[in-house]
Amino acid sequence: MKKILFSLLIIVLLIGGFCYYRYYLKKENPKDNDNEQVNNEVIEKDIFNDYYDQAESLLNTLSIDEKIAQLLLVRRPINNDIAMQSKYQFGGIIFFGRDFENKTKEEVIKMISDLQNASKIPILTAIDEEGGIVSRISSNKNLVASPFKSPQELYKDNGYDAIYEDVINKSEILKELGLNLNLAPVVDVSTDKNDYMYKRTLGMDTDATSIYAETVINASKKGSVSYTLKHFPGYGSNKDTHVGESIDNKTLDDFKKYDLPPFEAGIKAGAEAVMVSHNIIAALDNENPSSLSLNVHNLLTEDLKFTGVIITDDISMGALNNISDKEVKAIKAHNDLLITTDYEESFNNIKEALNNGALSIDDIDRSALKILAWKFYKKLI
Repeated sequence: MKKILFSLLIIVLLIGGFCYYRYYLKKENPKDNDNEQVNNEVIEKDIFNDYYDQAESLLNTLSIDEKIAQLLLVRRPINNDIAMQSKYQFGGIIFFGRDFENKTKEEVIKMISDLQNASKIPILTAIDEEGGIVSRISSNKNLVASPFKSPQELYKDNGYDAIYEDVINKSEILKELGLNLNLAPVVDVSTDKNDYMYKRTLGMDTDATSIYAETVINASKKGSVSYTLKHFPGYGSNKDTHVGESIDNKTLDDFKKYDLPPFEAGIKAGAEAVMVSHNIIAALDNENPSSLSLNVHNLLTEDLKFTGVIITDDISMGALNNISDKEVKAIKAHNDLLITTDYEESFNNIKEALNNGALSIDDIDRSALKILAWKFYKKLI
């Protein structure tokens, strides 16, 4: 009997000691608890959380060159596209109007499937199919019976219902052709017809544009084509960054009140990707374009809690012409996918930056892991 009582006493003391440690010692160091809670919160909310283990296993099999290539979404060259992809193994290819001009549906399907077949890891096949003045495939009647309407035209037809149905229809057509990523919708707020971006937007206020963003992302979830909110943190009335620098002098409060809500609405609806513009947002960073600014990216990931893929606008555009280390800055700013036309230059610049220490392999792995996780999420792999 004494042995039993003694054993029970030992058990009680052990349990009591454990509880003391868990409660009192942890209470004395709340930072540890806070970190646990924050880390768990981030993990729970990360859109690709279920796919990182698979992505990491695949990442560990890749060479440094193959890791770099995953970070680049390159414009399809007119000639030698298969040779290019066989050599570099880029993470994705973006197609423009010239790639579809006068082609039959069968020719387009073959063009895209040939690039997939040349890829060791399935690629992102991207297009800017916004509708209206930016339509890559729908100007070809062999591919689409009539051109896709702009958001403004759709809204006039039947409000958000027309927009919803348009996304579903568009996604089915893109999927059939082999395209899996649409670099749309434009959720910039613009109500001035003189704005450079106006015709590509809904042309309505912040609240209406927020519903638009949510509608498009909700509709996109009905299919397998991913959609991209752009151009973070809001294009507003800025100039054309294809041709040169553009500086936005709005206050941060104005951005938060008028420009960010559509992005927030789209993110809450499950947006997988956000494209960042080349506009300089003086209130956040008066030196670097948004696409190269960590401050702007922190606004997206910390304030708006976005955990998906961050994509630059094309780094070959005029706004970045005078920035020699733009690839390094883009990766350091935590972009995951860099759109580029000059793919050889971009690839070589990143590799050189690794060799001279301007970038670390951890910088590359961070983004490559995200891209691979996205591909598992999309069931491409």
